[in-house]
Amino acid sequence: MGFFDKLKKGLDKTRENLTNKIEKLVIGYADIDEDFLEELEEALILADVGIQTTETLMEAVRKGIKKKEIKSPEDLKPFLQKEITAILEKGENTMHTAEAGPTVLLVIGVNGAGKTTTIGKLAAYYRGQGKNVLLAAADTFRAAAIDQLEAWGRRTGVPVIRHDEGSDPAAVAFDAVKAAVARKVDLLLIDTAGRLQTKSNLMQELEKINRVIGREIKGAPHETLLVLDATTGQNAISQAELFTKAAPITGVVLTKLDGTAKGGVVIGIKSQLAIPVKWIGVGESVEDLRPFVAQDFAKALFAG
Repeated sequence: MGFFDKLKKGLDKTRENLTNKIEKLVIGYADIDEDFLEELEEALILADVGIQTTETLMEAVRKGIKKKEIKSPEDLKPFLQKEITAILEKGENTMHTAEAGPTVLLVIGVNGAGKTTTIGKLAAYYRGQGKNVLLAAADTFRAAAIDQLEAWGRRTGVPVIRHDEGSDPAAVAFDAVKAAVARKVDLLLIDTAGRLQTKSNLMQELEKINRVIGREIKGAPHETLLVLDATTGQNAISQAELFTKAAPITGVVLTKLDGTAKGGVVIGIKSQLAIPVKWIGVGESVEDLRPFVAQDFAKALFAG
């Protein structure tokens, strides 16, 4: 099964929750009236697109009706697919890399979102592209996180820079950057602690890590990726809002899309926060984390 087919299958629950409801609406109404638009609005909100994004889409629908782009309920699905694709394509989705020397990726997110697993899968992805990769276990708050990252290191054949549990995360990041330069690696992936309940500590920790790696490698970190669990729906947007206050997020990795009816959150994140979704996960296997392609996502979401 190719990745598009996996994505399509992974979005089954979201499609049932959103596009199939729209399909039923279309069948149930001969004309577009206020009742129809109310039910459409409700369907978008229930799919975790978010209230703000729903308002944006409803405004576009009303304009589309006025401009005769939508003449009947049947015109609605292709119109919404076009609008959602446009939202998802805004901005830039490509990964930034260093002009010379190692590219540094800082990975953040709350515990349980799949952060360490995502780092392991990213390591496997880039190793598959022939890149020389190094991992840094800077989530020193949990011994399990260090052990988990080392397990991924063994699985992917990627070395891991680690200190003991409770060590200074910035010291781990410093040693990892030094090692990355000395070993001439292409990519350094740094795991960090995800403790939103102590936001001020988290902010200070991330600022310190940023300072340390920025001093050693110009322009680093080149990406700060926030890992979010799609099954949490609107909570994922709340987490993203909090993390953007703690660190300059350059992109989002959305995991567990295959296990949720709340895949509409992808649209909400892009529309409300203007943060690009750069990677998506639609399964357990290593190959199920892939770069996000807006057109493919919208096409899979509206697939018949």
